[in-house]
Amino acid sequence: MTTVGIIGLGYVGLPLAVAFAEEGCDVVAVDADPRKTRQLRAGDSYVEDIPPERLRAVLERLTVTTGYESLGDVDAVLVCVPTPLSVNREPDLGPLVDSMRGLSSVLKAGQLVVLESTTYPGTTRERVAPLLEESGLKAGGDFHLAFSPERVDPGRTDFTMRNTPKVLGGLTDACADRAQALYETVCDEIVRVSSPEAAELTKLLENIFRSVNIALVNELAMLTDRMGIDIWEVVEAAATKPYGFMRFEPGPGMGGHCLPVDPFYLSWRAREFDMSTEFIELAGKVNQQMPYHCAALVQRALNDAGRAVKGARVAVFGIGYKPGVGDVRESPALKILELLKDLGAELSYHDPHVPNLPEFGLSSVSVEQALGGADLALIVTAHPGVDHALIAQRARITVDLRGVTRGSSLPSVVRL
Repeated sequence: MTTVGIIGLGYVGLPLAVAFAEEGCDVVAVDADPRKTRQLRAGDSYVEDIPPERLRAVLERLTVTTGYESLGDVDAVLVCVPTPLSVNREPDLGPLVDSMRGLSSVLKAGQLVVLESTTYPGTTRERVAPLLEESGLKAGGDFHLAFSPERVDPGRTDFTMRNTPKVLGGLTDACADRAQALYETVCDEIVRVSSPEAAELTKLLENIFRSVNIALVNELAMLTDRMGIDIWEVVEAAATKPYGFMRFEPGPGMGGHCLPVDPFYLSWRAREFDMSTEFIELAGKVNQQMPYHCAALVQRALNDAGRAVKGARVAVFGIGYKPGVGDVRESPALKILELLKDLGAELSYHDPHVPNLPEFGLSSVSVEQALGGADLALIVTAHPGVDHALIAQRARITVDLRGVTRGSSLPSVVRL
């Protein structure tokens, strides 16, 4: 049975580690954060998609560590480290570079290395291969190298790792063969493309497609607000067309580790080819502007009720970037909280998946506590299990950024 190494134990790496262990593979799981490794060794999962009981069922097959030494004994290594943006919105490959240098120190001939971290076309060939070749081994000859982008949608149960087609591109055909044989263990369908670059761009296209269409409907939401038209009614009507239209809904912006980040990877790379991807960059600007529009909606709703934002008690519902998860990376809720705080609002929040927000000095409270004495309820992320209809009924004013109160005719409800 193949032995597998995983570098990076977040929303991508941990589910991979558990999936391979469930198929009988021995797995060496590496993460630089000692808190994560201690938690996993104790059988406690911090990823919603991996319940603790599922993790504990395969613990005997998992070696969880912060060091790279044991990776020299595995057949394949999957790299799932973060690839964030810098403060200047440029690719930050620091975690990837560090992990590749650590891996190169133990790399053995015949091993397979697959990068899953989202990045710009050319990263696998131009950055990863040379770093690994510091081992003295040649990529595509002495060891196999491929790129296979993660397609994780945290909290989703209808499409999982098993039934979501797996795209991969190898440095050589032999590299792709090795990668395909590995992933067939945990994925039902493999989609091979001609090169790592094609696989890298495939992932970016998927998320840029979403980013552009979300930006389009968000821009229309700002326009229809001025025109006095209900954007939700328009979206629902357009979605009845059986062809040529795909439904996207407006919201407070984009969050998570992919959508707000990935388009900028391609626009940065495009500048090296003397091209400006204006369409992609415009979508990013529109989506980044949405928290400001949402904060203005709160300000206007309070003003219409004769209340200033300064000193108003605003209860925020939902901080995670999407329903059902506690991931707050790039969550528009954080920017909205910052804007309202700067305007002088007194904030509280309820989120069953985000217990604390230390940067704001806040902890999640119950729905009842949040509503008690609140001047306004702000629905930012509509988590399942939260009674948003009850919130709308009990709140003095409700600003709904997710359209979950569309069935309500209460005059106290304001929708995006």
